[in-house]
Amino acid sequence: MVEVAAVDDETAFAFQAALAERWATAIADRTTRDPGEPGVRLRCFLDLRQEIDSKH
Repeated sequence: MVEVAAVDDETAFAFQAALAERWATAIADRTTRDPGEPGVRLRCFLDLRQEIDSKH
């Protein structure tokens, strides 16, 4: 599991997309916010053993 802390949704999802280009990833579709705290959090699951072949 990877938990991303970012300034906004766009940044969090961009980071998730970068992970998904490299490894098998279960994509998350929403972020969470902690009341009174800046930014967002996003959790996604990835398998570092299943590297995506970027040549195909």
